[in-house]
Amino acid sequence: MTIVTGKKIIQEFEQFSPPSLAVEGDKIGLQIGTLDKPVSKVLVTLDVSKKVVEEAISIGAELIIAHHPPIFRPLKTIPHNSVFTLCIQHEIAVYVAHTNLDVTVGGVNDWFSERLGLQNTSILAETGYSPLVKVAVYVPETHEREVRAALGDNGAGAIGSYSYCSFTSKGLGRFLPGEDTHPHIGQHGKLETVNEVKIETIVPEEKLPSVLCAMKNAHPYEEVAYDLYSLKQKGAEYGLGRIGELTHSMTLVGFAQFAKERFGVQGVRYVGNGEALVRRVAVLGGDGNKYIQAAKQKGADVLVTGDMYFHVAQDAEALGLSIVDVGHYAEYVMKEGVVKEMQKRFNYEKVSWVVSSINTDPFTFVV
Repeated sequence: MTIVTGKKIIQEFEQFSPPSLAVEGDKIGLQIGTLDKPVSKVLVTLDVSKKVVEEAISIGAELIIAHHPPIFRPLKTIPHNSVFTLCIQHEIAVYVAHTNLDVTVGGVNDWFSERLGLQNTSILAETGYSPLVKVAVYVPETHEREVRAALGDNGAGAIGSYSYCSFTSKGLGRFLPGEDTHPHIGQHGKLETVNEVKIETIVPEEKLPSVLCAMKNAHPYEEVAYDLYSLKQKGAEYGLGRIGELTHSMTLVGFAQFAKERFGVQGVRYVGNGEALVRRVAVLGGDGNKYIQAAKQKGADVLVTGDMYFHVAQDAEALGLSIVDVGHYAEYVMKEGVVKEMQKRFNYEKVSWVVSSINTDPFTFVV
């Protein structure tokens, strides 16, 4: 049986949701425990409550991946029998992916868009772009195919809607193996000349570690010769929220009911004329109070979000932007989303991924 460590799991997870995408100052990463241990079961949750930790204990999970940080402000004391002491006593690690999971492609805001059936989606509020790095690696002709495949399989060579983009030029490689080497080609103390190719491609900076690791694993040489160049070109933009279109127009009140059903929440609030037609929809999981201007500027008829403040709702109304507040708990869609994504990535490993069954919404509606 293959032993998988928490460190390996999080390395794979961070290929999907890189920490570099998080908003500055966000509290992400490992918050409790250690990743330097075997993990056979991972519990995925929106929040880390006491009931969630008890659930992790009952199913034998060694790692919890959460969206909301249990430690957002410095702790002065650790209460007895709290989530922290329970995790420590039962050796359960807690890892947090917050705004990086919101921003990443295929993350929270894309799951929101899918729930509502939005089409032709794009970013609502850009927060940055991916720096690009050019990789040039020298490979014997016999292993060109393997190395090019390793680069492309790990995200190198993506240009727009094209992938596996690279350029190859031929030449002669020369090297003199030393006494302590174990050369794939050549002999100690003898200058060797080999027919080689130079493979050039581009890599988003956040994917560089995994690309280099895969490149070295596929390369036959003991010491791999390669060059890295920082590029002035900008890679793909990334950001918070998404904006897209419904397949057909609805009244605002009809759309609010539709959103309530699609997210399976107890109730929603809406702002605007209930009979107004909506077609272009902006979504932003969690607190969307800072993004009403962005939604309006991008032509949204309605912004779907949670935790909308009273006065911000009035400002949105004055702008002519409708609001549907589905509540912060609607971000629970990340539980199933993360599990499905990681099951694809770990389909060859002996790791169980479990969607937490605990509802951590603190609010109850009176109807």
